[in-house]
Amino acid sequence: MSTSPEPSRRYGGRSADDRRTERRARLVAATVDVLGGRGEGGTTMSLICSEAGLTERYFYESFRGREAALVAALDTVSDEIADVAVQAIERTGGTATARVTAALTALVTWVDEHPVRARVALVESNAHPTLRARRRELLGIFADLVVTEATELYGPSAWGRDRARAQGLLYVAGLAELVTARLAGELSLSTDELVEIGSAAFERLARSTLDA
Repeated sequence: MSTSPEPSRRYGGRSADDRRTERRARLVAATVDVLGGRGEGGTTMSLICSEAGLTERYFYESFRGREAALVAALDTVSDEIADVAVQAIERTGGTATARVTAALTALVTWVDEHPVRARVALVESNAHPTLRARRRELLGIFADLVVTEATELYGPSAWGRDRARAQGLLYVAGLAELVTARLAGELSLSTDELVEIGSAAFERLARSTLDA
């Protein structure tokens, strides 16, 4: 009798692990849509499962509870935002100003084109204690990304080591509030105007150390 582990069954050429991964991706996508569309208070496990076309059994296969799904949705959208900005920078040559402008233009355009997804990161991330805690962590990650880009664009003297994280947090948090206000209709700024404000703020923060 063989003592080797029984291989996982395959259906339609896909392994059990592949199917679990696909189900989790559907649940996360559904959570993003429900959270961004109905808000945190209206995002129930039943609605997530209905949107994904899966039963509660499969929900618990991927998540311990609703809060875990909410965090996964926030992480997914945040990763998408980071990818949009980084890819824009990588596609753009030329001056530091051109690269910052490209990143901000891509970011603001993404928000305009995906308002439901944007609400997950900009609005609903403040609607629940677990999401707020994760939002603070993500702001720190984005701040570190901004610091890295500032160093790349302006050299290691752009932001001193002692204040780099603080400057990064100041910029990221301020930009997020500005974009949120525009998304909510509280500010009537065009894409070009918002990008101009964001680019100028980034350069002022970075160059404030250079000029000190």
